[in-house]
Amino acid sequence: MDAVTPEAVRLAGAANTRPTREEAEEAVRTLISWAGDDPAREGLIDTPKRVVKAWEEWFSGYQADPLQALGRTFEDVQGYDDMVMLTNIDVESHCEHHLAPILGVAHVAYLPQNSVVGISKIARVVEIFSKRMQTQETMTAQIADALNEAMSPRGVAVLIDAKHQCMTTRGVHHPNVSTITTTFTGEFKTDAALKDRFMRLVERA
Repeated sequence: MDAVTPEAVRLAGAANTRPTREEAEEAVRTLISWAGDDPAREGLIDTPKRVVKAWEEWFSGYQADPLQALGRTFEDVQGYDDMVMLTNIDVESHCEHHLAPILGVAHVAYLPQNSVVGISKIARVVEIFSKRMQTQETMTAQIADALNEAMSPRGVAVLIDAKHQCMTTRGVHHPNVSTITTTFTGEFKTDAALKDRFMRLVERA
């Protein structure tokens, strides 16, 4: 039987206080009215259902536990102990301040100690954290923390390069600004040459 992680307990508690689908749809109708339109008109009558369905997809990360996604590791690696790196993992998230999209890519690497994890699981962890409301800084740290907790590697490196629609479509209106955040742990933090190698591989990606 799979162990129950603290993240799973937290998500279960949140689920117990979750509004119903009907309540969520009514909230969308309220916002449509507040914006100045009629939620009962033909073009908008099914919009609350569509919005709630879209939110289920955009925020599906709340229904998944990243530690369980990383639960299965492999120890038979024939002595491999060098960097394992995935580049250009799509990031589709939402800013917790305005609920505007954050769109970009993540580059993730780790140094195995006693085991490795399936590479698709790393992409899955990025997806789980990205499909939540948060800041990019938090998401970057969360990805590294999950990998550290699940595998105890010798080090983890995470870089996210993304554009925030709260900057491009409102406020300062600067559509070409990218935000870059990084987290380095273990040997990636203490070994300047290793960190530089990771950054050079990111530039080539």
